[in-house]
Amino acid sequence: MNCHVKSMYFQLFMDPAAAFLSLLLVLAVGSWTSVAAGRPQLCGNSVQQALKLTRLIQKESVDIIKTYKLSQGDMSELLCKVSVNNIPDPNISGLESSERIVSIYTHLQEFFPHFRRVYEQQTDLQLPSSPLLTDLETIDTRSRWLAVHIKDFYQSLFPNLPLPEPAGGATSLPPPQNVFQQKVYGCAVLKTFKEFLSNVSKELRTLKNSVCRRRVQTNMFF
Repeated sequence: MNCHVKSMYFQLFMDPAAAFLSLLLVLAVGSWTSVAAGRPQLCGNSVQQALKLTRLIQKESVDIIKTYKLSQGDMSELLCKVSVNNIPDPNISGLESSERIVSIYTHLQEFFPHFRRVYEQQTDLQLPSSPLLTDLETIDTRSRWLAVHIKDFYQSLFPNLPLPEPAGGATSLPPPQNVFQQKVYGCAVLKTFKEFLSNVSKELRTLKNSVCRRRVQTNMFF
C-alpha cells in the first residue's frame, strides 16, 4: 500500500472522530452559554418582581398611614410626630451587594413581629369592621411575599452562598403600653416601614442597573 492510499485511509478514519469531537465541543459551549445567559435574565426577572412589589407596598403604606390617622381620633397628627425606640432601622447597611440584599431581607423579617403587635393593639381599639385592620393584614402579607422575592433575587445572584436567616429573638418589642403609647407606636412602625420601603426601592433600582446589567455584559464578552 503506497503512502497516498495510507493517507486516504487515515483521513477516512479521522474525519468522523474529528466531527464527533467538534459536535461535543459545540454542545458543551452551547449548554454553558445557555446557563450563563439564563443567570442574568433570572437576576433581572427576580429584581424586577421585587421592585414592582416594593413600589406597590410603598404606595399602600402611604394610604394606610392616612387611614391610621383617621382611625385614631383627636390629636392623630401629634401622635405620629412622637419618636419611638425599639423599631427596626429603615436604613440599608453593607458594602457588598450580597450584604445589602441580606440587610433588606433581615429588616423585613424584623418588621413582621411589629406588624403583629400593631394589629393586636388596633384590634382592641377599633371596631371589627374597621378598614385599618384589613389594611394592616394586607401590608403584612405583601411584605412577607416581598421577603420571598428578595430571597429569590439573592439566590439568583449568589446560588452557592446561603442566605443567612435572622437570628431568633433579635427583634425587641415594646413592653405593655397604655392606649396613648399604642397609638404612637403603631404610627411610628408604619412611618418607619414606609421610609424603609423607599430605601429598598432605591437599592433595588441600583442593583438592577449595576449587578444584573454587569452580568449581561460579562456574558456578552465571553
